[in-house]
Amino acid sequence: MTLSEAQYAVDQWIQTIGVRYFGELTNMALLTEEVGELARIIARRYGEQSFKESDKDVNMADEMADVLFVLICLANQTGVDLTEALEKNIQKKTVRDATRHLNNPKLNTE
Repeated sequence: MTLSEAQYAVDQWIQTIGVRYFGELTNMALLTEEVGELARIIARRYGEQSFKESDKDVNMADEMADVLFVLICLANQTGVDLTEALEKNIQKKTVRDATRHLNNPKLNTE
């Protein structure tokens, strides 16, 4: 699924099942909540925290999809074409960081 297809699919879901988009501020709060849920899983799986019993069956991919879903809702609501935005963002990073990471001694420890 492309980003454009994802934006269309989310919009169709909202229009048919979700009734309507939540307001932008509500969706921003929901995005923050979903990122927090993902962060909790990553902190337990890859960090020093141990899993709580309630976190053991949580699916990290599903949490990432929740983040993406709400981000797509915000993009749809605010008229952002995520394909175009990502392409421009990658180009910006390519120009800006052309040698930055290559010259970073923290990344070049072999």
